[in-house]
Amino acid sequence: MPTFITFVKWTDQGIRNVRDTVKRAKDITTQVQNSGGAVKGIYWTMGQYDVVIIFDAPDDTTATSLMMFGGSLGNIRTETVRAFPEGEMENILEKIHKLG
Repeated sequence: MPTFITFVKWTDQGIRNVRDTVKRAKDITTQVQNSGGAVKGIYWTMGQYDVVIIFDAPDDTTATSLMMFGGSLGNIRTETVRAFPEGEMENILEKIHKLG
């Protein structure tokens, strides 16, 4: 199952409601699970991003819909990247080798 890393920034509304952040994280975990995925970790961070979420989802469409839904609630803005574990990276490098 593909892994995704989402970088989260709170909106003005999100920081005003910061006391609910752990509850919102639990809601996200439930939504990911209900979509056939699994949250590997949610971390509150210092610096450029307020939260980092690492999760598995069945496909890109599911991951995108989950993060778009989260954003539509008005508390967060997200940036999500696809993450490749070592085995998948080896397959990618093998394909590069076959290209030239």
